[in-house]
Amino acid sequence: METTVFILKIIYGAFFCFAGIMHFIKPKFFNGFIPKGFPKLAVNYIVGILEFGLGFSLFLDNYCKLGAIGIIILLFGLLFIHIWDYTKPKPAIGSKKLAFIRIPFQFVLMYGAYLIYLNS
Repeated sequence: METTVFILKIIYGAFFCFAGIMHFIKPKFFNGFIPKGFPKLAVNYIVGILEFGLGFSLFLDNYCKLGAIGIIILLFGLLFIHIWDYTKPKPAIGSKKLAFIRIPFQFVLMYGAYLIYLNS
């Protein structure tokens, strides 16, 4: 299990750092995921900072548990965005099928973060 968790830390850390950076490099890509009425650029940058910070924390032993809990909370919060996206006539992610698949995938991602939390 130790090796599995180590690999999960690297994958999650790299993925969330990359996703966070992409919020700054390609902010328009994420606009479709942000509900109308929200300040798109501000929300985009806040989520980008959160994702990068939480991903980076997985590489730091003293902050790994906190980062894993933060990722679970973030993924839970974004779950509602994915559900909302699925209910739109044309989901931001592309197809309805892909939008639907993302919903249970959030729980898989949360479980991986939970394993990191338990074993760090």
